[in-house]
Amino acid sequence: MAASHPDGIVDLSIGTPVDPVPGVVREALAKASDWPGYPQTKGTQELREAAAAWLARKHSVEVSQDAILPVIGTKEFIAWLATFLGLSSDDAVSFPELAYPTYDVGARLAGARPIATDAPDDPAIRLAWVNSPSNPTGRVLSPARLREQVAWARRNGAILASDECYLDLGWETKPQSVLRPDIAGQDHAGLLGVFSVSKRSNLAGYRAGFVTGDPALVSELLEIRKHAGMIMPGPIQVALTTALSDDAHAEQQYARYRRRRQVLRPALEAAGWVISHSEAGLYLWAAHPERDCWRSVNDLAQVGILVSPGAFYGPAGASHVRVALTASDERIEAAAARLAKLG
Repeated sequence: MAASHPDGIVDLSIGTPVDPVPGVVREALAKASDWPGYPQTKGTQELREAAAAWLARKHSVEVSQDAILPVIGTKEFIAWLATFLGLSSDDAVSFPELAYPTYDVGARLAGARPIATDAPDDPAIRLAWVNSPSNPTGRVLSPARLREQVAWARRNGAILASDECYLDLGWETKPQSVLRPDIAGQDHAGLLGVFSVSKRSNLAGYRAGFVTGDPALVSELLEIRKHAGMIMPGPIQVALTTALSDDAHAEQQYARYRRRRQVLRPALEAAGWVISHSEAGLYLWAAHPERDCWRSVNDLAQVGILVSPGAFYGPAGASHVRVALTASDERIEAAAARLAKLG
């Protein structure tokens, strides 16, 4: 329906980056393209140093470069972590009540029991996911709430994995990593942080991210990934190193998303949608007082705007839609003009 609009679709559904890959990253990839040998599963020393330096520089997190492990995009790591940990039908995996579906999928692939909850308390939970800023809601957990999650996981012998792929995209507040010393304490025992450059650097197509945290746990995961063949290609390692070492392109991309958000949010509100949370990340979490999520999807599609129904992310999302900021400036302006006709 949205694609049939005479002025074309405005696709605000999936949230895939549309802006160019930074030139500095493309140049690095081209220079590294002659890579005939096998890359290292643990990543080059330069990559691990760049990842550790980025965390320290931008997020006040100190980790050893030996505790850095590249992943082939964070989705594969999220989907397979429960399996890597050897979880089974006797175990449970928790994740937020409104969440990216891959946490649930990962539990099911391992044969473990998935639990959607914002307050995990089941003693069978061996792996607990947190996601701040949240996909889909853009909610940012406070440092106090993150400290509570860390304390709960350690008391109960669970691993706390924090998906922080939107950490650089704070609008109304600055998101905090669970690995910060004022949250994690003196060490990272039982903790993992998962990081991506897909949104920060427009590298979703490169499949590049990394995980860090508990050194013993990262070492165990490295051994498994070696044997499973989960190795980031060598040229991509160089590209990731370059992306993490350069803040200028990330600041430019942040400014693009901020401008688009400043256009799209008031347009949605003027058309009758109410924005919840959305203080960080790449999405606006919107509800209309007279529509459920499917009615909102339908009505927006009639004016050529495609959004994601909140029900995709859990039953609690039935009244909301997720609206991505990942469209060109021209398409965002087109969406605002179309929304004005609905208001």
